Amino acid sequence: MSGVGSLSSQSRVAILLHGGLLREQGKTGLSLLRYGQFQIVAVIDREQAGGSLPELTGIPKSIPIVASVAEALAYQPQVLVIGIAPSGGQLPQEWREEVGQALRAGLSLVNGLHTPMAGDPQFQEWLQPGAWIWDIRQEPQGLSVGKALARTLPCKRVLTVGTDMSVGKMSTSLELHQASLRRGLRSRFLATGQTGIMLSGDGIPLDAVRVDYASGAVEQGVLRYGSDCDILHIEGQGSLLNPASTATLPLLRGSQPTHLILVHRAGQTHIKGMDYVPIPPLPKVIELYEQVAGAGGAFASVRVAGIALNTFGWEETAALEQIRQVEAETGLPCVDVVRFGADPLLEEILAGD
Repeated sequence: MSGVGSLSSQSRVAILLHGGLLREQGKTGLSLLRYGQFQIVAVIDREQAGGSLPELTGIPKSIPIVASVAEALAYQPQVLVIGIAPSGGQLPQEWREEVGQALRAGLSLVNGLHTPMAGDPQFQEWLQPGAWIWDIRQEPQGLSVGKALARTLPCKRVLTVGTDMSVGKMSTSLELHQASLRRGLRSRFLATGQTGIMLSGDGIPLDAVRVDYASGAVEQGVLRYGSDCDILHIEGQGSLLNPASTATLPLLRGSQPTHLILVHRAGQTHIKGMDYVPIPPLPKVIELYEQVAGAGGAFASVRVAGIALNTFGWEETAALEQIRQVEAETGLPCVDVVRFGADPLLEEILAGD
């Protein structure tokens, strides 16, 4: 049978990640490796087969890297997760054959691509009894337009915003969530993208929602989670600076955030792939986000509480110098949350309580 599945702490997972271990299009798989609470038993990447995951990625987990689904089956996975986004979001034919091999072997499938697979007749034929296909990018049911109702919630609502796409907004929200839990706070993480939904088992696939209902979809999720927590960490998407992005404004409107965390990649000066679009100085970006969030007084004023600086690829000494420079430039706390922890940002969010 097919239907919505889920990943639990008992799930044995293999991640299909051909060519993605060392490339940005593999960020879904890398995030699952870093944050997943399920049992990842194999990584499938023909380019890095036999290599060391810690040495290649810095993720301290001893998980075998194999060249094919056939090799991964030896580790007895129960679920195959597509952990990479191929160009155009389509499943390459050679991957289709590997996915078919997994389904015929009795595995379930988690699909984060735009192309739905649960209704594919051939996949249905291959799917074994008791297994399922989870197409994550499906618009939720019962949506309506946004009405700014989240502002009535008593919880803190922390939204990550970015200077560009793919700079680390999800990782920042997850690290803030974990830091909040360690403080004893009733904290929730609200996923808004495919990877976050895989990790948390629930959320809003925002890029699958029609634009008219996007802020309403965010509002629906915030109201569902925000009524029984102290702090809600909302995964950001896109960027107001990126001309291809349409997701940030619905997140701002639907979540009615109390705090913003700006996420930036160290040293990046222009939108990736668009050298004609500069990233303004960070104080200007902060001013932009605060003005848009408050909408000139239509909504409550919101401040950027700190900067999460992505220093991946920088040596530690250079990374720390980048952090110091951003703090001097903005007057706000700054840290690489993955390398050094999110506590400085959380302390600023909680200041005044």
